[in-house]
Amino acid sequence: MLVSVLSLILVGIAPTATVLFIGLAAVGLLAVVTQVLVAFAAIWAAPEERGRIVGLVQSGIVIGILLARTFAGVLTDLAGWRSVYLVSGVMMLIITGVLYRYLPRADNKRVSISYVNLLASMFILFRQERILRIRGVLGFLIFVVFGTLWTSLVLPLSTTPYNLSHTAIGAFGLAGVAGALGAARAGSLADRGLGQLTTCIALVLLLFSWCFIFFTEYSLILLIVGIIILDLSVQAVHVTNQSMIFMVRPEARSRLTAAYMIFYSLGSALGSIVSTNIYANAGWNGVCLFGASISALALLYWMITYRFTAQITGTSDLK
Repeated sequence: MLVSVLSLILVGIAPTATVLFIGLAAVGLLAVVTQVLVAFAAIWAAPEERGRIVGLVQSGIVIGILLARTFAGVLTDLAGWRSVYLVSGVMMLIITGVLYRYLPRADNKRVSISYVNLLASMFILFRQERILRIRGVLGFLIFVVFGTLWTSLVLPLSTTPYNLSHTAIGAFGLAGVAGALGAARAGSLADRGLGQLTTCIALVLLLFSWCFIFFTEYSLILLIVGIIILDLSVQAVHVTNQSMIFMVRPEARSRLTAAYMIFYSLGSALGSIVSTNIYANAGWNGVCLFGASISALALLYWMITYRFTAQITGTSDLK
């Protein structure tokens, strides 16, 4: 986190594009802190409430991602884009001190393992744990959808007929927060053996959300409704995925988190890249068609893998 502070400052004062991209790469590389906290919380949580705790921490992460858009939009309009990174650096420094002061210390013995062997062990987990592969692919698909919406949304909102400012566009993150808060109970439902039912409902809602988002160029109210439903759905599946994955290999929860987040990162990146290219060639209708198609694919994939997941986790809550 301290190196993240330095990286954020480097971006904020970057004199050239080369220095800017070096700083941004460092910020992205060090953004793993949030996932370390998820695994850390899962390790300390009691088994009967692990889903709820993971859901709480993950909700904080998603809410932070969404509020960052609002926060960054306001700062950009007030003091330029550099202020976003400089203020973030100061906030990160404060948070570092708070976490150092209050996070519990682990007293258990630590097993020494080289970084190369650590990376190799994640691929072993991919091979050995089918639940990680199944829910990882599902996580990849939902975050393709997530990246599709949130990266491309700025494009129609910043042009005719809306021509919204950075602050106004960022404020739509508040709608996403409402959805993320609504999904905070997903972990608790997974603790009660209702993970499959939660996933099913969330994926149906995810597909349904595009019926509202499609009308973005005609109604901002419908867009807000669609955002709330989409973020509610993504967060619910995301938390449920991790709750199910943490049922296996208690001694490897940090590595399981890291392995799962590979799917998360690839999905978000792919959604961002593809959606902006689609918008350039097919407009907002093309983006919505792509988002709805991936949402339908995620629902179909869940239906195909339902039986395997039920066997692995011992849950069949749809019966």
